[in-house]
Amino acid sequence: MSTLDKIKSERLQKIEILNKNGINPYPSKTNRDISLLLYSEKFEEILSSEKEHTLSGRVMSVRGHGGSTFFDLFDGTGKLQIFLSQNEIGEDSYKLFKDTVDLGDFVEVKGKAFQTQRGEKSLSADSWTMLSKSLLPIPDQWYGIKDEDERYRKRFLDLLLNQNLREVFEKKAKFWEETRNFLKERGFLEIETPTLELTTGGAEARPFKTHHNDFDLDMYLRISVGELWQKRLMTAGFSKTFEIGRVYRNEGTSPEHLQEFTNMEFYASYMNFEDGMKLVKELYITLAKNVFGTTKFESKGYSFDFADEWEELDYVSTVEKMTGVNVLESSEKELQKKLEELGVEYEGKNKERLTDSLWKYCRKQIAGPAFLVNHPKIVAPLSKEHPDDDRLTKTFQVILAGSEVGRAHSELNDPIDQAKRFENQQKLLDSGDEEAMMPDLDYVEAMEYGMPPTFGFGVGERLFSILLGLPVRETQLFPLMRPKQ
Repeated sequence: MSTLDKIKSERLQKIEILNKNGINPYPSKTNRDISLLLYSEKFEEILSSEKEHTLSGRVMSVRGHGGSTFFDLFDGTGKLQIFLSQNEIGEDSYKLFKDTVDLGDFVEVKGKAFQTQRGEKSLSADSWTMLSKSLLPIPDQWYGIKDEDERYRKRFLDLLLNQNLREVFEKKAKFWEETRNFLKERGFLEIETPTLELTTGGAEARPFKTHHNDFDLDMYLRISVGELWQKRLMTAGFSKTFEIGRVYRNEGTSPEHLQEFTNMEFYASYMNFEDGMKLVKELYITLAKNVFGTTKFESKGYSFDFADEWEELDYVSTVEKMTGVNVLESSEKELQKKLEELGVEYEGKNKERLTDSLWKYCRKQIAGPAFLVNHPKIVAPLSKEHPDDDRLTKTFQVILAGSEVGRAHSELNDPIDQAKRFENQQKLLDSGDEEAMMPDLDYVEAMEYGMPPTFGFGVGERLFSILLGLPVRETQLFPLMRPKQ
């Protein structure tokens, strides 16, 4: 019998003891009348009132002293020391506690506030009862779980034992809350768009495929937060919309890439490109100050400050400066040759993929904050043509710590041009490029009814992970794991 099996067997016997003493080890009700956080905050008032309170939580540590026991209770809001005395609760109740309660159990205690000689806020219990009997032991709270694979598989334990990790997700919730508030305060309407699509518009990525049994249709999980749907809403007369939601991309895993993650996209009719750029900068500075309390960050070996001037980098000239290659004028063979010289791994041999791979090599050399502007049309199939050069588009990306953390377009609203670009994407798909954009002819038809000039922007939780200085996987509550063999 393994150690865990032995512990489980012993705890099952303790459940029998509780049952024999008329105590349900898993009752459906607790009489808790205050959280541990609120109890601590109001401690002086509670202490002076001598009023009894009922507290509930998980037993995190136990320290016995003859006929008395101190233990720490944790309820998710805070932690408090509980004092249990045989003289106060009686010999039988005290013995039952000693015989049946383990670390990890949830208990309820009732009693009065008192302060130890060292000034620690505590409660002296005159009764206790079991709320939920644990069958397996929690790891030592001081050392936690050291094995990384085990940390992810048993994320609930890692979160229980690691206050810093819990704070990551409290901060992440605030990050999206601040994003939502920022947009709502500026007149954006929060909407929801389909997550199951017949064509995956709005980005270039390999999708997850599924099947709709009722309609007998093959469908895809979305790869963007409803870009083409939100732009349909611009046609429908909505002026400003946004959505925060999950997207799915059937691609590789890296410190910055996952297959399932949260993105935000907003669209604003009649907003010009320059005003959109100012709005995005304002959003990032707001998030930095309100969520992290600073505009200065260090991440992945880079340092940057949102309060600095945001440099504008021209896509073509930046790549040429760093590699000696003009991506507009170079052939596919020339791009391949340069990538091989630089030792850059790349997928796909069409010009769009090769151009993007060369840019990604250059991107790693930029700390930011910066706006990358004037993308070649070939890598921005949904963006409006640049008025000064029909080979370029009105697109920008935010660059931080060598990464792309936000993308914007002066949205293409010419249905004839859009149809031609979709034709080119279809050729890429037919040639085997699984990341090319699927044409959406229904969207083209909607655009034919007239779509106003529109600015669109999207950013995902990669931004949050970079500002926090952690791999994006670490900022997922429950990252996907391969099943144990």
